[in-house]
Amino acid sequence: MAYPTLVNSQITDAVTQQSVSILANAPAMAMGTIYQSAAHSISILYQNATQAQHMASISAQAATNQGVIQIYSVGSMAGAVAATKLARIPATAPARSKRKPTAAQLVAMAYLMGILK
Repeated sequence: MAYPTLVNSQITDAVTQQSVSILANAPAMAMGTIYQSAAHSISILYQNATQAQHMASISAQAATNQGVIQIYSVGSMAGAVAATKLARIPATAPARSKRKPTAAQLVAMAYLMGILK
């Protein structure tokens, strides 16, 4: 039984019901906040995982490009090595030279002439 007041009883009942409603909703609001925090944390986790995967893909592509560049530069490096070997051959007169050219010298000459690429 409520104490007699100058305020209408309907108003006091409405305020009391609102207070009870707020107290009853508090656990649900707390759980909602927890779920939102968990969802936000998981979304950041997935975003970081996606970013890490993207960076790994970029690194793999860069490594592949470096490998292809090395494969393509093998011919020019072999040509440079052959030219160096040719430059080291002593300049003797053909009539005086009795030795036959080595395989490395033949390959070097083929690279310089453009037969091998």
